[in-house]
Amino acid sequence: MAIKRPAKRKTCYFCENNKEPDYKNYEELRQFMTERARIKARRQTNLCNKHQKKLALQIKRARQLALLPYVVV
Repeated sequence: MAIKRPAKRKTCYFCENNKEPDYKNYEELRQFMTERARIKARRQTNLCNKHQKKLALQIKRARQLALLPYVVV
């Protein structure tokens, strides 16, 4: 019988670095978007719920200011 090890807990990028998502730092926000400029799911980004919601809000704010694209054709 195989011994099960506890899964390594994935930590939130923003909690780990003691940062908050900010629309002015759009280069950092790009890593949480797909090639087609869609916001990645929480399972893919490994963010906590609090920071995923803030991230989505900041990406949408950056899109309105034309810092990030809505779609890539």
